[in-house]
Amino acid sequence: MIRIAICDDENQYVENHTKVVEQVLQQCGSVGEISQYTHSDNLLYDITEDQFFYDLILLDVEMPEYSGMELAEKIKPHLPNVKIIFITSHIEYAIDAFELSIFRYVPKNDMKKRLPAAIRDAVKLIELESGKVYTIQTNTRLEKIPYKEIYYIERDGKNARLITELGESKVRKSLQQVFEELDSEEFIFVERGCIVNMIHIVQIKEGMAVLKNGESCVISRSHLQPVKEQINAYWGAHI
Repeated sequence: MIRIAICDDENQYVENHTKVVEQVLQQCGSVGEISQYTHSDNLLYDITEDQFFYDLILLDVEMPEYSGMELAEKIKPHLPNVKIIFITSHIEYAIDAFELSIFRYVPKNDMKKRLPAAIRDAVKLIELESGKVYTIQTNTRLEKIPYKEIYYIERDGKNARLITELGESKVRKSLQQVFEELDSEEFIFVERGCIVNMIHIVQIKEGMAVLKNGESCVISRSHLQPVKEQINAYWGAHI
């Protein structure tokens, strides 16, 4: 179930966006729950006070109470992984949207073409990030870590150390063994001692894989070109 919020101060836009979302969900064979808002402060209250959870939010940028830009800044600490699609008639907001790690920017003058594509890409990515778990089992504990929460895995002596959204976990196995157990195309070696989850890579810069959590992992010279090719092939196939 994908939880989606649509927020625009004009009711007609909310209804139109809802129809587009419903059509995309049907085309993707996905199940979604859609909440509608015509007041940005109501959406903010539901998220910050009532702890509503959303996977995807469609936001108009120009709204009273809180603008879409202000809303995104306030929402992100509560829903760090939410996908936000900005819809606006002002092209200059695109730069600010990029700085806020907004998933997609859709100009109103090209909405008919670009909004369905943006929603479709977001739905595919949300479904891609959910589902599988990696299990660590010992005589004293059983821990299940969703793949989507794993940023990277590094060698730590005779252990493999998993860096996740909630902290870190260790398993007494080699990196190669963990890699084989994961058996998932999202995970790639960036150097002999480190495996990275591609869904968390936001940039390849100066021989480093920059991740969503702000950390960076060194990519060895021999791995750099293969890593770039794997990332391009992966997203080309899934988005």
